[in-house]
Amino acid sequence: MANTVDLSTHPETAGDDTRKGPPTAASRPRERRRAHWAEGHSRTIISPLELKSRWGSRIYWTVLAAILSVFTLVFVFPLYWMVTGAMKSGEEIAQMPPTLWPKDPDFSVFADAWELFDVGLLLKNTLFYSVGAWLFALAVDVTAAYALSKLRPMFGNVILGAMFATLMIPPIVVMIPAYITVTDVPIFGWNLLNTPWAIWFPVAANGFNIFLLKRFFDSIPDEILEAAEIDGVPPWRVLVSIILPISRPILGVVSIFTIVMVFKDFVWPLLVLPDSEKMTISVGLSQTAGQVTQNQIMAGLVMASIPMIIVFVFFQRSIMAGLTAGSLKG
Repeated sequence: MANTVDLSTHPETAGDDTRKGPPTAASRPRERRRAHWAEGHSRTIISPLELKSRWGSRIYWTVLAAILSVFTLVFVFPLYWMVTGAMKSGEEIAQMPPTLWPKDPDFSVFADAWELFDVGLLLKNTLFYSVGAWLFALAVDVTAAYALSKLRPMFGNVILGAMFATLMIPPIVVMIPAYITVTDVPIFGWNLLNTPWAIWFPVAANGFNIFLLKRFFDSIPDEILEAAEIDGVPPWRVLVSIILPISRPILGVVSIFTIVMVFKDFVWPLLVLPDSEKMTISVGLSQTAGQVTQNQIMAGLVMASIPMIIVFVFFQRSIMAGLTAGSLKG
């Protein structure tokens, strides 16, 4: 009788563990990576295991710090140059090569610019226009987004598509028709030049704000609205008592976008507010720029930038939270 051979112990037919033998030091990192990926982790350029090593962590944080420093310098340097330029004399500003820090800083130029440009009046006008535009924008954009998201009117998708189409049109294209409309409002025949309504009405309906609000409203479960409907709560009460308290993050983002838009706009206020007593800060500075020195112009620009810098510093976390809110529905 032929001798039987145990195939399980034969080197050519044994299992993977028999052929490979015990794991070596070189194969252990590979096995750990495979186990890490098998658990559902995504593959990246640098694996988490390599980041945990001493040199991997040092290289990663060094590269990250260098990239952040470069981008921060690129965005902050113009602001730094404007502030330091305001404290320089006219000769030092024109000096070549330029100096990074003023040789003899002059802080009195800010007080001079405040009086020459009448910055107090310009800031008060701009703040008034911004608050009014903010109220009108919330009233129009919130109700439009709520209707498209939860009430779902007939041809709602067509209306939403038309709003998105307006985002593709350059603002300069519609400026002339908008100006003609403001000078002679259809049906009523009103002339809105030199009035706040010329600023408020065009800002009220904004397709991008409606899109942000609708995306957030879509993430609110319909069961909440159905429960309110069963209790006999009217739709307007649902919006005021349920939707708006939940939507504070996205409302904050829309509010900041609207206020910043009014503060930084130049061409439209220049057209519809020709009266010097009603100009915004951006238009007022440009109208007086030819009559003052260059360092005084920079000082006025610094004071005009302070309100928006404060808004960004205090509300940057709300901006990011509102932009990401509603991106996941569950």
